[in-house]
Amino acid sequence: MKYDCIPEVTSNLRKNYVKVPEAINLCSGIRFFGKHIRSFIFTTDVAIIKNTNADAVMAVYPFTPQSSITQAILSVSDIPVVCGVGGGLTHGIRSANIALHAEFQGAIGVVLNSPAPHETITYVKEHIDIPVIATVVSINTDIKGKVEAGADIVNVSGGKATAQIVKEIRKLYPELPIIATGGPNNETIKETILAGANCITYTPPSNAELFKAKMNEYRVLELED
Repeated sequence: MKYDCIPEVTSNLRKNYVKVPEAINLCSGIRFFGKHIRSFIFTTDVAIIKNTNADAVMAVYPFTPQSSITQAILSVSDIPVVCGVGGGLTHGIRSANIALHAEFQGAIGVVLNSPAPHETITYVKEHIDIPVIATVVSINTDIKGKVEAGADIVNVSGGKATAQIVKEIRKLYPELPIIATGGPNNETIKETILAGANCITYTPPSNAELFKAKMNEYRVLELED
């Protein structure tokens, strides 16, 4: 008889962590070097990275990529990490060097921002031995050009249009690995998965939001005392 129950082991000190939405478990996932990954947590906050049940980390931030930031995240994380290596202001040989350094430090993939020239995608691809993930932000993005330039995976971040973009990409590329943002709730996540996404990125509450909830709990406890 099949045993469907999944036991959970935790402790008093480690039972409080950031959980990804249950709907993410419906997606197929992508195998990165044998590791089956369905969920990416979209953050560079090392405290959250250390306290989450996500399968992996997408460490992309709106500043010039720095190897010291990559090193800090990889030294703390006990789950796989894909790192941003530029694509906007940072491109060409600089992106390739940052990507190579990320690989040496243990990243399982690198992410290039949507503006990354096709030449940069090719250059990064030629210099590393981990997947190159190209970001897609709208239906007007030249997806074919990115794939032909060497992108192994596409990362769709199209806001409310994400599911529709994923659907269009899946029509063109039935077997292309697709990571996508899932939106604010289980229903939008399911919609994105049904459109064809293999993995979902989840943006967690900020440290301030998490602390606000914790402070409210403490206030209730004091009232009860």
